[in-house]
Amino acid sequence: MKKLFTTALFSLFVLLCFAQQEQQYTQFMYNKLGLNAGYAGSRDAACITAIIRNQWMGLKGAPQTQMLSFNMPLLNKRVGVGLNLTRNTIGISQRITVDGLYAYRIRLGQGILALGIQASIRHLKNNYNDSDLVSITPSSADGSIPIGEQSKYVPNFGAGLYYTSDNFYVGFSAPRLIKNNIDFNDIGGIIGKEVQHYFFMAGVLFELSDNVDLQPQVLFKYADNSPFDADVNLSLIFSDKYTGGLTYRTGGSSVTGFGESLDLMVAAQVSPDILFGLSYDITLSDIKTYSNGSVEAVLRFCLGHSEGEEIINPRFF
Repeated sequence: MKKLFTTALFSLFVLLCFAQQEQQYTQFMYNKLGLNAGYAGSRDAACITAIIRNQWMGLKGAPQTQMLSFNMPLLNKRVGVGLNLTRNTIGISQRITVDGLYAYRIRLGQGILALGIQASIRHLKNNYNDSDLVSITPSSADGSIPIGEQSKYVPNFGAGLYYTSDNFYVGFSAPRLIKNNIDFNDIGGIIGKEVQHYFFMAGVLFELSDNVDLQPQVLFKYADNSPFDADVNLSLIFSDKYTGGLTYRTGGSSVTGFGESLDLMVAAQVSPDILFGLSYDITLSDIKTYSNGSVEAVLRFCLGHSEGEEIINPRFF
């Protein structure tokens, strides 16, 4: 029964990949470059960010994501450039994505509006020799099941807008606009395509006291032919260094109606240059019976600002 469930679950994963194909991040506020090209160069320094995410722990073949990104301002901060390298695995499938990002920054009112574009290349691979695949009869006896590994490259491009001021930010993006054929079928017809994803993010900062700030943030996500999804976060920031937050993620099963997850977050600005964050997702959907939740860690290192110069508002920039 366990093998049967695993096979059925992987089938569900495949179906989901035709809708919401982009990986999700609980700590999206520290990974805006992975969602919006307009964010490139928004900080006063060159920054490197590393993210590791294990989703639905305890479930073999569940999604795992590793990401490394870099961005910096240029030309007196009028231009920003960035680079993302992302690896995502689920079941027998692996996807490696490289994004190059460019943003032009314009002073607008009390803040800065950035117009961003990005180009990407993806390497897709399915390994049909994976020992975890279960079949009643040998896969070699079924001509519809490939043997060995299949892979292909697909290019794409996207765009994003990002506006930020001293106490709030807002952004809208579509990272991949081309509906590429991502199917490995060589017989004829197209089963799988990349679908367009749209992200809207916003956050605001309220000063409660000299040492405590309140920070509500939202991330709305929509993909073609997929239900609307949202992350709603509320965080408290202490002494501009330590953050504790709670996120509610909508979605999940339409039967239970409780949403996808409730996410706990902590982060520390351990030095002017280094931020470390950790989150744990408490699964609310039906899959909670088979998993131990999801965990995500983020490490950000910024360098290159002048000695004695503070990075203004590190939570948004």
